[in-house]
Amino acid sequence: MRNINLIIEYDGTNYCGWQSQKNANSIQETIQTAIEKITGSRPNLYGSGRTDKGVHAFGQTANFFIESKVNAEKFAYNLNSVLPKDIVIKTSCEVDMDFHARYSAVGKEYSYLILNSKQPSALYRNLAYHINYCEKLNVNEMIVASQAFMGTHDFRGFMAKGSSIKDTIRTIEEVKITQDGDFLKLTFRGNGFLYNMVRIISGTLLFVGVGKINSKDISNIIESKNRLRAGMTLPAHGLYLEKVLY
Repeated sequence: MRNINLIIEYDGTNYCGWQSQKNANSIQETIQTAIEKITGSRPNLYGSGRTDKGVHAFGQTANFFIESKVNAEKFAYNLNSVLPKDIVIKTSCEVDMDFHARYSAVGKEYSYLILNSKQPSALYRNLAYHINYCEKLNVNEMIVASQAFMGTHDFRGFMAKGSSIKDTIRTIEEVKITQDGDFLKLTFRGNGFLYNMVRIISGTLLFVGVGKINSKDISNIIESKNRLRAGMTLPAHGLYLEKVLY
């Protein structure tokens, strides 16, 4: 028995999300089917965590256990030959038997892509959130506000309803905002994120950028643990899982 680790890039537009669901097309199910095609067996594929419908990934991590003589590095090439073009195995390698994509992870890095232009983009319609304002976003104020999220906080006010998580304390190690023309990229690295937490923080920073929230109020909003005081939950299609940290 061998433990094979995959680093996966995907466009989540045409999928119900990472996790397998009945009567729905998922990333997990699609890759498991590809493994079965090239090996004849269908092992369970363990991802680092779920991504919702429409969310993308540059570096999702997953592993599976299999009895196979296929060279570990060749799994990537073999799987890519049968996978749809919107899912790519970037690397494959053999890892220790006690490695688990989810339980061995110590953190994750996400990004959110915003297009701030007068007109939307045909090419990026499923890849970035478009916001049309006569005046450009106040990026400097967004950068100032973003620093309040750094460190260890109770992020209960930045979690969507429906989560069963009880411990809402998380540590954000880095928040970075970069601009390239009309595109604004918000990057977050931390030891873990609550349900929709990145999308809500991004929406809150967007509200700062358009003047709906004062950057000086962010610390108080975090301390209030009140979801109603934070910004909107931005749509899934602007969110990317950049990498999983081990």
